[in-house]
Amino acid sequence: MRIVFIGCVEFSKSVLQRLLSLKADVVGVLTKKHSDFNADFCDLSAICKKSAIPYKYVADINNKENINFIKKLKPDIIFCFGFSQILNDSILNLAPMGIVGYHPAALPKNRGRHPIIWALALGLKETGSTFFFMDKGADNGDILDQAKVKITYRDDAATLYSKITETAVKQIERFLPKLQNGSYKRTTQDNFSANVWRKRDEYDGLIDFRMGSRAIYNLVRALTRPYIGAHVFYDNKPVKIWKVKEARPPSDNIEYGKVIGVKNRQIFVKCYDNAVLITKHEFSKLPKQGEYLR
Repeated sequence: MRIVFIGCVEFSKSVLQRLLSLKADVVGVLTKKHSDFNADFCDLSAICKKSAIPYKYVADINNKENINFIKKLKPDIIFCFGFSQILNDSILNLAPMGIVGYHPAALPKNRGRHPIIWALALGLKETGSTFFFMDKGADNGDILDQAKVKITYRDDAATLYSKITETAVKQIERFLPKLQNGSYKRTTQDNFSANVWRKRDEYDGLIDFRMGSRAIYNLVRALTRPYIGAHVFYDNKPVKIWKVKEARPPSDNIEYGKVIGVKNRQIFVKCYDNAVLITKHEFSKLPKQGEYLR
C-alpha cells in the first residue's frame, strides 16, 4: 500500500516516525519549510532525508505543481495529519483509497478549530482521537478509528498533546494492517450530534480577573506551551502568563484584579470567587502589592 504523507507539526513527525517503524510504504511527503500559523510547527524534511523518501515543501497544497508531485508517486492512500488547509477535489480524488485525516476530538463532537485548546479551556474531562476519511466538509467524513482520551485537572496543553499523540500512535498500529489487507470499516458520522468550535482569536487569551479561579486556570493551561500563552495587561503592555495555581484569598472582600502579594516572582491575585497564584510568567517588572491587573 503506497502512502503519501502530508503534515507539518510535531504530531505529524511522531506519526510519520511510527509509520516508518512499522515498515509502511511511505513513497512521498509534503511538508512546510516554515509556518507563521502553527505554534507546534515541524519541518519533516530531516526524516525524509534519513529514510530516502522524496519530499516537497508546499505553501498552497492545492496548486497544480503539488498535485502533479502526488500523481507521479501513484499513492494508494494519502495520510494528512497536522496540515491546516482544506484540500480541494483535485487532491481528494487522487488516491483510490482516499485520504485519511485526523482530528484530536471525539467526532462528530467538537469539529473545527483548536480542539486541544478548547477542550482544556472549557474544562472537559474527556476528549478523543479520531482518524477519518476526508471529504469536502470539515471533519465530517467517515470514521476509520477512534479512541477516548481522559483529561485530568493537572493536564495542560503540553501533556494533553502528548497523551493524544501516544493514543494516535497506538491507533495506527491497530488500523494500518486493516488498511493494508482491506479489512477496515468506515463509520458514518451522525451530523445531528455535531458541533463546531470556532477559530480562537487574541482576545480569547486575555485573562479577565472577573473570571473565577477555575476559568482562569483552565484558560492558562489551555494556551500554555506549545501554544502562544494567555496574557494580562500591565503598564498597558501584554504580559504572557504560562502557569497559575488556584488559591484561597485571605479575605473575600478584596476586589478582583488586586495583587494580594508578590514573593519569589510569584504573584498572588484576587479573582471573582477565589484567587490565583501566577507562578510562570514574562513580567520584566513585577507588579507591586496593592496594584491591579486588568
